[in-house]
Amino acid sequence: LIGVYTNRYGERWELQLKGSGKTPYSRNGDGRAVLRSSVREFLCSEAMHYLGIPTSRVASLVVSDDDVWRDQFYNGNIKKERGAIVLRVAKSWFRIGSIEILAHSEELDLQRRLLDFVIQEHFPSIAMNDSNRYLEFFSTVVSETANLIALWMSVGFAHGVCNTDNFSLLSLTIDYGPFGFMDSYDPNFVPNTSDDERRYKIGNQANVGLFNLSKLLQALKPLLDPRQKQLASQILEGYGEQYYIRFTELFKAKLGLLGENEDDNYLIAFLLKVSLL
Repeated sequence: LIGVYTNRYGERWELQLKGSGKTPYSRNGDGRAVLRSSVREFLCSEAMHYLGIPTSRVASLVVSDDDVWRDQFYNGNIKKERGAIVLRVAKSWFRIGSIEILAHSEELDLQRRLLDFVIQEHFPSIAMNDSNRYLEFFSTVVSETANLIALWMSVGFAHGVCNTDNFSLLSLTIDYGPFGFMDSYDPNFVPNTSDDERRYKIGNQANVGLFNLSKLLQALKPLLDPRQKQLASQILEGYGEQYYIRFTELFKAKLGLLGENEDDNYLIAFLLKVSLL
């Protein structure tokens, strides 16, 4: 993260570099990015934006003179590739993992400060003096996450690595890696060649969303009183219904179905079956 930019419309964008080298968080990686994946992120994030799906975007892409060594297909065949640096922008780069890691290390004061900052900056409908603000925050993230994954499914998009560190607190599509689009409907479609267990197959994205939200709730619990914990659990239980309602709305729109009819769900299922064939 290199800074925050305010444009002429008063919108604040966080600027982040991908592929610029090692940081304290690079673990064992080299901190570099290859041109191939950088171009894919640029193209896909722009496509998602114009499809009306919340996403980060790429402001610029610079080709690097550095050689980067990568095993593209994870088959032991390492090759030299051209490097690149992407300047990408989003309203916020905070993720579920940003909250989770602070709870794990029991840095509760810092966790509270981070949550208050995120709420104040990005959730204007939530009053900062509201004792239920973390509950309201969680409710919004649950609802918007359900909406985001339904939107992914409506265009056949598989993220590829749906862990808590790749799920935005603002419910944006972030961290484009081994993503892919289905050519025909296949709930077992996996774009990530290293995902041998098919954990992040496209048909499991809604379930993984629920798993990640449960991890967020677990991280928030030290900041909630007993009543708020109970209400938060009830909110999480409603995630599946919210996802199903939004998924149905999107697919009814695809089919041009108006109003409510008991056969609508049958037609949606039939459409997917035909696509599978």
